[in-house]
Amino acid sequence: MNLRYQDNCQNIPWQRVPILLNKVGMSFTDADKHRISFESSYSVIFVFDENELIGFGRILSDGVRQSAVYDIAVDPSYQGKKIGLEIVEKLIATTPDCNFILYASPGKEGFYKKLNFKKMKTGMALFSNPQRMVDGGFIEE
Repeated sequence: MNLRYQDNCQNIPWQRVPILLNKVGMSFTDADKHRISFESSYSVIFVFDENELIGFGRILSDGVRQSAVYDIAVDPSYQGKKIGLEIVEKLIATTPDCNFILYASPGKEGFYKKLNFKKMKTGMALFSNPQRMVDGGFIEE
C-alpha cells in the first residue's frame, strides 16, 4: 500500500466517486454532481493507493462555528486499516474550533462513536426525498 492524501479537487477521477459510494452502500448520483458537491465544499480529502482513488470525504462549514461532515467512504478492500479515521481527522483539523454534525449510514454509527461523535436527541432533517430516507433506515415516520 502506497497511500497518498490529497486536500484539493485537482485531477480527481470523478467517475470513480459514484462507483465507490455504491460499493459501500451509500447514496450516489452522477459523477458531475459529485464533482460540484466536492468543489463547493469547505474542505475535501481524497485518498489514493498509487493512482487509484480508494477513499474520500468532505466538510461543509462556515469555518468558525459549524461544520457538517459528508461522503466519508473507503473502498471495502481497504476498510479496517484506519483510512476512514484519517479522513475524518484530517477534515476535522481544517475547522478545529467548530461543532461537527453528520448523519451516518445505518450500521456505521459505531465508527463515528469511536471518533467521539455523540448521538443527538434533537437532530431534525428535511429531505428532498423523504421516502428514500425512510426506506434506507435514516429516518423514522
